[in-house]
Amino acid sequence: MCRPSLDVAPRQRAEAARHVHQREDGGQYQAARHCLVQNVRHLAAGRHEVYVSIDGWHITGSFVLPTSTCQICSNGAIDENENMMLRAVGLKTSKTVSSRPLTVSTYSPDLKSVAEKPKAVKYFKIYRWNPETKEKPYQLTYPVDLNECGPMVLDALFKIKNEQDPTLAFRRSCREAICGSCAMNIDGGNTLACVSPIKKNNDVVRIYPLPHMFVVRDLVVDLSNFFDHYASIKPWLQSIKPKGVGVEHLQSFEDRKKLDGLYECILCACCSTACPSYWWAQDKYLGPAALLQAFRWIEDSRDDRTEERLRALDDAFKLYRCHTIMSCTHTCPKGLNPAQAIRKIMGRLNEMHSHSE
Repeated sequence: MCRPSLDVAPRQRAEAARHVHQREDGGQYQAARHCLVQNVRHLAAGRHEVYVSIDGWHITGSFVLPTSTCQICSNGAIDENENMMLRAVGLKTSKTVSSRPLTVSTYSPDLKSVAEKPKAVKYFKIYRWNPETKEKPYQLTYPVDLNECGPMVLDALFKIKNEQDPTLAFRRSCREAICGSCAMNIDGGNTLACVSPIKKNNDVVRIYPLPHMFVVRDLVVDLSNFFDHYASIKPWLQSIKPKGVGVEHLQSFEDRKKLDGLYECILCACCSTACPSYWWAQDKYLGPAALLQAFRWIEDSRDDRTEERLRALDDAFKLYRCHTIMSCTHTCPKGLNPAQAIRKIMGRLNEMHSHSE
């Protein structure tokens, strides 16, 4: 029997050095490994006395167990294949067999660090409506412990749906303000739930679907008309003379810079559904989002249909229903300025009319 010597440092590492004799027929590494693994398992199980026997021979060896990568199973064992590094430091022969216990000090964790935190309950009042029932729309309040929830409103919606009410309906996808799916009205303003932080106060968070839109269910609205307007502006590059396969549409740095603040639009519909003009005439008025996208292609130096695009927008309802209320610019979660783009379209039309005269 060999007597290992361990120096246990809580939360840092456990080191053990032991003296083991080698049998004359070899196999010293496997024997050392068996001895060390047994020692680690006893240590992980929290035993005060460790006895290790390797049949009358021992090897001088040591092991290092980094606790930062340690994975202790429910039965107290440690996955030695992935989390233990063994290294032999020397060998010597001995025929002395002894049996001595090893006393290991018990690790006492900091009780303050593991004490249960008090709950930080935040209430979310959410618009609910199911078209399959005869019940009218209503609001339902859900409590959420912020200590067990992510920092964004979308995290709270996930927690409510997963743990409290699986019938809650809302759109979501990327969770990175790229897709625009989770657009909704939060505390009176249109924004994206995935980038809307939960305020650390006692106020109730009020969540509604995008305003003045037909509701499909709960927080899901019908965006068919919105995307029909977007398709009407022909949002793709139009070239009169195709360059051919494998030929680039070159653009200067200056012309490319003109597209900044335009191409970033993710079509979340926050701006259009915040526009009073869009509320009143959304069947005819294209809205801030579609007009911003229209100007993106009008401003693109590679496009050859600029005049046709402008003439298609020269309409009392499509374009000139904008009254520069600026709600679209104020609410845009990407920080864009649709109102400015609309005014630039009007300016281009004025220039075109003045030249034609």
